[in-house]
Amino acid sequence: MSDTDANADTDDVASDTPGFDVEYDLSDADVDPDAADVEFDPVRPYTESEIIMTTVRIVTPFVLTYGLYLTFHGANSPGGGFQGGALVGVVVLMLAFAFGIQPTREWVGSGLMSGLASGGVLAFVGVGLGTLALGGTFLEYGRYEPFVGSDATKWGMEAIEIGGVSAIVSGVIMGLFFLTAAGYDKSGGEDA
Repeated sequence: MSDTDANADTDDVASDTPGFDVEYDLSDADVDPDAADVEFDPVRPYTESEIIMTTVRIVTPFVLTYGLYLTFHGANSPGGGFQGGALVGVVVLMLAFAFGIQPTREWVGSGLMSGLASGGVLAFVGVGLGTLALGGTFLEYGRYEPFVGSDATKWGMEAIEIGGVSAIVSGVIMGLFFLTAAGYDKSGGEDA
């Protein structure tokens, strides 16, 4: 579109894509002026599908197992706390898509989501403060050698990946999903 076309009537929209010379007249669009007044029903925002519900019932244990495998085996192979935590969080999202957001939110509870996120932070900080208490710097895993032997670095990193990162990621994924799914009311404030 040229600069002169930008000031033209906005009811006509032309395609700028080469080879597509299509022009749409939006002034004749069938728009219901009362469409904004339609009430949103937050209780039933999805349509139940037996196919989706059955698929989620079958797939969920495998995805959860793989997420836990990535989390616990991540230091020795590709994967780790972030990837495993993301898959564990996605399991809850799959359940919400299949069986409804509100029932899943009630089943999971806000305590689990905030507990995972804050517990992960506490695990991370706890490992770091433990090294400070033993006279080292923050996350200087070698300070744990008198307690766990020569594998102190490995065990310290495992504690961070499993107890910290995976818990934080899964809790944040679930929390953000349920906060986003809550939506907003018409006045612009958050729904309770």
